[in-house]
Formats: sequence, structure tokens, C-alpha cells
Amino acid sequence: MARQMRATQCSGSISNRYRGNEMADLNSIAAREAAIALPDLIVPGLSAVFCGLNPGLAAAAVGHHFEGRGNRFWRAIHLAGFTERELKPSEDAQLLTYGFGLATVVCRPTARATEVSRMEYANAAAGLIGRLNRFRPTYIAFLGKDAYAAMRHQKHLSWGPQREPLAAAKVWLLPNP
Repeated sequence: MARQMRATQCSGSISNRYRGNEMADLNSIAAREAAIALPDLIVPGLSAVFCGLNPGLAAAAVGHHFEGRGNRFWRAIHLAGFTERELKPSEDAQLLTYGFGLATVVCRPTARATEVSRMEYANAAAGLIGRLNRFRPTYIAFLGKDAYAAMRHQKHLSWGPQREPLAAAKVWLLPNP
């Protein structure tokens, strides 16, 4: 079944990340971040959305999810049976044809996920929930625990299925490959 491909813009609040004199320049900061944000790849009716913490610098620079030397995402989902072959980052939109999408919790690209604070993850929750409500995937699979833990204001979570949904999506926590 062919799906109409639609990319949504990752959205989130930047106001709590900047303080003091930088607050006066929020418009230029927002414009700069919007220009380099990596769009989500989501369409209605997906089986699952794989949700990364935030885009890496390489991924944001080329405009494709899970780009970068040493990134094992594409190999991992192929070996797990989600795709019939190992896709390249430049083929990320093809994941939609398998019934899966891609998103990030925080839009801001960084060299390392440790550069994103718990507050940023918590502040990004409303935007992610809005996208889930709009596109209604059956599952959201977080790649790593940090973002979901911050969004739920919890410190200790187990891997695997979670008891509470996020929007209408059932939640899985997966190790980030």
C-alpha cells in the first residue's frame, strides 16, 4: 500500500534554554534552530515511530535521520526484521513504506545527547504529544530512556513496554543502538 509521505517539522520550546541577555535574541535563535532542525518522518496510521532523543550534528547537516559514522540504527532495525534490507540514512523516508516513522523529542542538534538537559526533554513533551495525537501511531519506541524519563518525571524505568501510553500510542523503551 502506497502511503502519502509527509514530513512534519520537529517542534519544541526554546524559551527555557536561554537566560539573561540571550532572551532578547530569541527570534534569531528560533530562526537558526528551525533552519537546522531535522524534520520528523510521520504519516497517519503507522505501526510505530522510532523516537530518538535529538538529532546529531551530522544528521541535521545532511537532513537524514541516524546519519553519522558508527551509527548502528539502520543495521539494528534491519537485523531485528523491521526492514528487508539495511537502509542508508539517505533512504530514511523509505521507512514509511514499512509502516514505521522517525521523530526526535528535542529538535536541537548536538554532538552528544548528553548536551540535552532533562528540562529540555520535559519542555519538548507537549510538542511530541501533539504530533502523536495528530498522526496516531500504534507505538512509539523511544531509543534510550533519558527523554521519556524526563517527560514522565521519573528517574528509574525498565526497558521494554511501559504501562502508560503517551497520547494514544503504546510506549516501548529500547536501548539506543
